[in-house]
Amino acid sequence: MANTWTKFLASTALAAAVSLGAGAATAETLIVASPQVPEGFDGDALKAHTQNVVVQTYENLVVYGKKEVDGRMINDPGTVDPHLAESWTVSDDGMTWVFKLREGIMSPHGNELTADDVEWSWAKSFDQKRTGNFIARVSNVAGVKAISKYEVEFTLNAPSSIFLKALTLYVPGIYDSTEMKKHATGDDPWALEWIRSNTAGFGAYHLESLRPDDQAVFVANPNYFLGQPHFDRVIYKEVPSEASRVTLLKTGQVHLIDRPSIQKVVDLQKDPNVRVDRASGRSIASARMNPKCEPFNNKLFRQAVNYAIDKDALNTAVFAGQADIARSIVPPIVDGYNPTHFKYDYDPAKARELLAEAGYPDGIADPIPLLYADAFWHQEPVAIQLADQLKKVGISVQPTRVTTSEMRAKGAPKEQSMCFFTWEDGPIVLDPVYSMYLMAHTKGVSNRAAYSNSEVDSLIDMSREELDAEKRLAMMDEAQKLWVEDAPWVLTTYPATFEAMAPNVSGWVHYPDEHERWRELVSE
Repeated sequence: MANTWTKFLASTALAAAVSLGAGAATAETLIVASPQVPEGFDGDALKAHTQNVVVQTYENLVVYGKKEVDGRMINDPGTVDPHLAESWTVSDDGMTWVFKLREGIMSPHGNELTADDVEWSWAKSFDQKRTGNFIARVSNVAGVKAISKYEVEFTLNAPSSIFLKALTLYVPGIYDSTEMKKHATGDDPWALEWIRSNTAGFGAYHLESLRPDDQAVFVANPNYFLGQPHFDRVIYKEVPSEASRVTLLKTGQVHLIDRPSIQKVVDLQKDPNVRVDRASGRSIASARMNPKCEPFNNKLFRQAVNYAIDKDALNTAVFAGQADIARSIVPPIVDGYNPTHFKYDYDPAKARELLAEAGYPDGIADPIPLLYADAFWHQEPVAIQLADQLKKVGISVQPTRVTTSEMRAKGAPKEQSMCFFTWEDGPIVLDPVYSMYLMAHTKGVSNRAAYSNSEVDSLIDMSREELDAEKRLAMMDEAQKLWVEDAPWVLTTYPATFEAMAPNVSGWVHYPDEHERWRELVSE
């Protein structure tokens, strides 16, 4: 491997700047080892590792505030601060927001940020009808238009309790539309083909070069409005083997490795040459039960399944005891989280009692397929643990592997055809209304198992337009209670997020999209 790595260094013309011992890279170059190179750079068309890098190149009008907890800086979901926008006003009815952009913000292509860029970028997302369009819909955005060079107006079709926090996201990204239009064609008006291998944003970094199946090199935006970041170059190197990534980190040949598995985290935590930081997760590892499928169309059966699972034992077996037990569809880092409605502590006797009430006194002998994929490292071991525990109450389950692409397709809003499957989802907007809309509303894009409750939908829809925080949280509390009673998921854990890095790297802040911001990292 050393020879391979030496060739890599030579190929990037950094051999003189990077040694192969501990503390290898200079302060100016950040080296990230990842399972693969990004397959695209469009936040509205996420491909493998796209999200990891678009957050470095595209930034938005506002950001979460920061606060210090136990000596660490974290995002504060209760505050939203200016970023590309320096200020904003809102009409009395909450339907019109006008953002004043900072003047003089420049892209690496030398073009100044204007309101036209914001309008163009949102129009792109509207037209693509993907992630950005969902963000617009859930936050009630009806239109975006430039009203002066530095002022952009957002018109809502109803007041929105989510809108301002939704603007913290990487999507819709704010593009340098002047540069993008140079690469547009009649058949490709948004230059989607060009941004498969290029970037044009106003963020801290932009793509310098891309070699598929090898590496992507990013360089700091020389015009970045917050000043030059500590690292002026980032090498995003493809290293498919996790064992190899860990070895490279331990020997000081890389600064960061992409989201290690929990088994590797436990190993790395013991190594003095590695720094591992932990943050409570915002995602939920679960097994979902589709109420359109027998026997999951029976609420008593779904409740029985929940009582049959020893979540503490599962946490130990799968997550090495380092995850937090999940007790609500709203994660703990989001305001309004309420675990008190959860009632499914491990009780196999109660599970058997409910099975009998549901019409299955002898359990189920014919194995129920429990689908899993490799989109998340824990899907297979969670499926195995669930099958083993459900067998003890008489429910036969067969863990069944499918491809990630198949699972995504079968869980898409227009299909939702899987009956029982493991997955991980969580909100990237730290808001209880968004969390519930995303995963529990009939129209939620992450409601992958066709859960539908009209009362829950109504509470969510009312909350989206309710600007009184106390009333909104009360409605979300009731929605959580109803959802728990319906028991559509087997909640297991909120997997913690771990960042494994060189011991001299600091500045990591956990974001709800689970990706560090290179502009915040420093090397001592």
